[in-house]
Amino acid sequence: MGGTLLGMPGPWAEDYREKADHYTTKIGGLPDWPVSEMKLGSNWLKCVSCGGRLCLVAQVYAPISLSTMKIEERVIYILGCPTPKCGGNSCSWRALRLQKCDDEVQSRNSTQKTIPSEENSCSVSKAGDWWEEGLLDNSAQEQVVGSEDALDLNELALALSQAATLASTSKKQKGSVNSKTSRKGSMTKAREKDVTIPVIPCFYIYSEEECSSSKISTFCSHYASLSMEENKNVSSEHEEEEKWEGETYEYDRALGADRIYLKFKKHIDAYPEQCFRYSYGGKPLLATTKREEPESCKVCGSERQYEMQLMSPLLYFLHEAAADSSTSLPDEWSWLTLIVYTCSNSCCPLTCREKCGGCCWAVAEEAIVIQDE
Repeated sequence: MGGTLLGMPGPWAEDYREKADHYTTKIGGLPDWPVSEMKLGSNWLKCVSCGGRLCLVAQVYAPISLSTMKIEERVIYILGCPTPKCGGNSCSWRALRLQKCDDEVQSRNSTQKTIPSEENSCSVSKAGDWWEEGLLDNSAQEQVVGSEDALDLNELALALSQAATLASTSKKQKGSVNSKTSRKGSMTKAREKDVTIPVIPCFYIYSEEECSSSKISTFCSHYASLSMEENKNVSSEHEEEEKWEGETYEYDRALGADRIYLKFKKHIDAYPEQCFRYSYGGKPLLATTKREEPESCKVCGSERQYEMQLMSPLLYFLHEAAADSSTSLPDEWSWLTLIVYTCSNSCCPLTCREKCGGCCWAVAEEAIVIQDE
């Protein structure tokens, strides 16, 4: 995929528990499952740390259209535990991939090695440090797909926008939203409310393609020069201060960390309202130098690849909305970014592969990497 789609804030839901469908891309609210929750299984929705019910943080309709793979019915759900004691625990987050597995997808995965599923294991890993030069150059992704296999950004953007249109209401929008984010359309009938399910403020998403990294670099080149000059001044001042014995100041490493964060910050500054970034098979936008790569897929053993990440402006919108409603958001939700890695084969579990002559909805847990300060 040669570019990045940004999830931008659209209209607020008038009722945070209102019903949409699985084609809808949104933040918060209740999950719109393509199958009944009973068929899905309750274990997927429990916090690994405390056993409590997870709440929906993001629902993203994410079809795949490559020359080697085409999956139209595919959704990513990111769930988090609203319990304060779990909010900062990486194991209290889950990313679920739901997709319809037809005969073609099942046959493609039939030769893959099957790994026993561990529903209660923690597939969430804390922070990453595998940044390298060119990380933000989304055009250099030969290891995942060639140019002929690149997703059509326009098609995906159109699909996301159409889904948001169907899900949005014609009622008065809550809060202030840019005029281009407004949507018209009829709401599906309200779901039967279950107040026992935790919910956070809900708003719908529209997509916008991010401009090239070179343009963003130009936008913030001045920031980089200022930062380097500031580091030189600080270093000069400290020469006259007390020197700590047995400790050396690793200037190069600190400057490298500054550059990583500057790259992260300049992409946020260019689009300060971005709630998430999507680039199937692309490169994540890292905020820190910490490192821990995601595990391989627990279903088929394939390597996981980057697909999307939640961004810190999302937390700002949720905290602002929660302050004006009966819902609450843990203060421990304070990460810089939450990165989702999915199976590069987008495989189907064995339960689906054993079914012949038809299709079924499959659920697989994917990996999350959390980066905070």
